[in-house]
Amino acid sequence: MKAFFKALILVPVALAIVLFSIANRAPVRVSLDPFSRDAPTLAFDLPLFAVVLAAIAAGVLIGGLASWIAQGKYRKAARRNRREAEALRSEAQSLRAAVPDSALPALTSRNS
Repeated sequence: MKAFFKALILVPVALAIVLFSIANRAPVRVSLDPFSRDAPTLAFDLPLFAVVLAAIAAGVLIGGLASWIAQGKYRKAARRNRREAEALRSEAQSLRAAVPDSALPALTSRNS
């Protein structure tokens, strides 16, 4: 069922990208020279769809990186809590091992 919903979303998106690419095949000049407008040193002729899709991909990557960096404090807290929980779990296990089996029913009936 999950695969069906994934296909339900991805197929129209892929179709839209293909249609956009076919409709925008005309070359555009991409210049990386801010000083010379007439004869730029660094200039490329690329299809418009390549420029637009590259800009979208760069935006997704930059946004993902920014989000990952912003969530660093939460990942750090989760790691700290996981280590603390593991330490407490092993401490409880060692305390259970130290208590004789005959004393366990008496301890649990007093706590209830």
